[in-house]
Amino acid sequence: MLSGVEIAALAALVVGLVTTPAPGCGSSTIWQNACTVSNSGTSVDLGASATRPGGSGGTTGPVTAVPPAAPTEPAPTPCGPICRPGYSVESPPDVTLADLASFVPARPLLSGEPAGFGVVGMPTNLVAAASEQWMPGTLLGWDVVVRFVPVGFVFDHGDGTSARSDTGGRPWASIPAAQFTPTDTSHVYRERGTYAVGVTVQYAASVDFGGGWRPVAGYVTSTTGGYDVQVVEVSTALVERSCAEDPTGPGC
Repeated sequence: MLSGVEIAALAALVVGLVTTPAPGCGSSTIWQNACTVSNSGTSVDLGASATRPGGSGGTTGPVTAVPPAAPTEPAPTPCGPICRPGYSVESPPDVTLADLASFVPARPLLSGEPAGFGVVGMPTNLVAAASEQWMPGTLLGWDVVVRFVPVGFVFDHGDGTSARSDTGGRPWASIPAAQFTPTDTSHVYRERGTYAVGVTVQYAASVDFGGGWRPVAGYVTSTTGGYDVQVVEVSTALVERSCAEDPTGPGC
């Protein structure tokens, strides 16, 4: 038989058990709707049921609550200079001389001194003119600017010989120098005759797709011909009067 004090203490314990959820009972989703509490007035029974992995539904017994696994972050995708969904990075194509077939530099200008003729055994000065050229357009599906820079001049003298120069030459007056002075682009003819002279300019090519100049291996060439040089012989003779004084004199 319990005394009055013992009964009061037991009642307080029962009230605390009923009003205070047991750890893990109702405080976690894994136990929701699985806890049972019965109070007969003199005792409190707690129970639970859960399905164990590999067992059939309704199996009872102690169950260890496993916290849900943290979500796995997707592996980062490697990005280039532009890292935005739906975007891709493309590099400009490599360019060869064959790709530049539609970009043609202007033909050089060709002249000589004395104009249109030369003297056997004396230098004939040949002068070619070419300049740097920029050409915008489309290349391999890309907007581009093509640049041509003259770097070499190959003179065909028309007598079976040729010579290359880094420049196109200069007129005697701009050097300055007297007529028939040898220059980097002059040529001496050994026989009389008319010679078809030509020049081929070698251009170094480069392309710019918007990110700076990129050189193209090799040379793009442009040729000009059709400059004829008539080579004559000159004889020196002593005369009594000059041609101005006697226009009918020898050699006048």
